[in-house]
Amino acid sequence: MKIIPGFNLRWFLLAAAFFAGLGGLGFGSHASAQYVDQAYLIDLNSRTATKLGAFSGYSGHASGINDAGQVVGSSTTAAGQSHAFITGPNGAGMRDLGTLGGDSSYAVAINASGQVAGVSATSTGTHAFITGPNGVGMRDLGVPGGFSYSGVYDINDTGQVLGYFGIGNNQRHAFITGPNGVGMTDLGIVGENSSLEGEDSTYVALNGSGQVVGSTLGSDLQQHAFITGPNSVGMKDLGALYPPVNDYSEAHAVNDAGQVAGSAWASEGIIPHAFITGPDGVGMRDLGTLAGTDWSGSEAHAINEAGQVAGESDGHAFITGSNGAGMIDLNSLADLPKGVILVNPIAINNVGQVIAYGYITVVPEPESYALLPAGLALLAALVHRKKGASLLPAPS
Repeated sequence: MKIIPGFNLRWFLLAAAFFAGLGGLGFGSHASAQYVDQAYLIDLNSRTATKLGAFSGYSGHASGINDAGQVVGSSTTAAGQSHAFITGPNGAGMRDLGTLGGDSSYAVAINASGQVAGVSATSTGTHAFITGPNGVGMRDLGVPGGFSYSGVYDINDTGQVLGYFGIGNNQRHAFITGPNGVGMTDLGIVGENSSLEGEDSTYVALNGSGQVVGSTLGSDLQQHAFITGPNSVGMKDLGALYPPVNDYSEAHAVNDAGQVAGSAWASEGIIPHAFITGPDGVGMRDLGTLAGTDWSGSEAHAINEAGQVAGESDGHAFITGSNGAGMIDLNSLADLPKGVILVNPIAINNVGQVIAYGYITVVPEPESYALLPAGLALLAALVHRKKGASLLPAPS
């Protein structure tokens, strides 16, 4: 490729830099003008959106909520360590749950009495933990002999913990405990490649009777959502929304009736659509999308006892009515701070509260806009000065 004589590289770089700056001002990609890192407690009864705080003003991450509105998650301390936290009712206050002796911990889930399950660093590795009511005390659930770490997926109201233990990423086993985290029953290997015979499946959530949901690879080599019986006994394939062509599903949440919420491929191809089932995982119903088209997507992330599903569709958070009826943009149901758009709900309780993450559009400072006329004038001057010179490559 040849460059036309008279083309000045410094002027080209100046112009390129200027227009790159315009992208940050919203004239190009919005990626640099938005960030997704703030969790809110949305109260559908009062339409309020409570910003969930963090230790000493540092970053925080929410992961679960109970019917009292107690929220759990993790936050960076002033010392730069990530510690598990629990709030008071309705997301008020934040208490550091400490660690099992290591420098970090993370709360994954909370039950009705405020028992928290999560993971913590110890002197020998990462271990699963459970607390007493209201997050008091942190008890190490341990690691079976021959394994090096353990972690947590969920906890139910009896204190049964669904978790995992393993050696490395490719040797993980799911487990379930008895009430209050006592005992540990091995549920088999967990991973991406799995089988309906109980080997190598992904477990994600459990309900009050110990029914577990997740996804597994069936005999037809297609990934399907599953549900177990009480206390994780047995495994039932939930199928897919539109088999055999679009034969894929995965479970994300379950309520005490055994209604499962998750995502499955839509009728128009490998695009996810949120689904809900009836009790005990019977039947799978497409919840559609906020846009109302097959070619837009949706995913269900959480479900409460009434069968209300919370999830994401077309870049917005949604919530349904009872038993998955209707799909409403969560942003329309709350009085949000200016510039906030809710995109990812991660938990819902039974009293009309949702934990959702939102992105905040960053508005450039006025002086940034002031540079625009000057920049355009500069480019105009450059064009006038080099009138007749082309910036295009010459024919070879």
